[in-house]
Amino acid sequence: MVKLIFDHNNEEVELSEGDPIADACEEAGVPFACTEGVCGTCVIEVKEGFDNLSDPTQEEEDFLGEDTREERLACQCKIKNGDVRITF
Repeated sequence: MVKLIFDHNNEEVELSEGDPIADACEEAGVPFACTEGVCGTCVIEVKEGFDNLSDPTQEEEDFLGEDTREERLACQCKIKNGDVRITF
């Protein structure tokens, strides 16, 4: 099991490797609109564990730019391994 940790309240959600983080983020209060990676409503800031997330999708690169190492779109991320701490 891996953990998604929400920085604002230190809540931890256990997920399996390869799971999308969207449902856990939505339950924690991250706003969602399109869920397709084009609106940017679900932008999160990765505080720790950036490399424990799936590689950015083309939609994320189009919206956030290619050089970001802090922001991701929650609707596009899957957790690979280890722990990831985010804020929104």
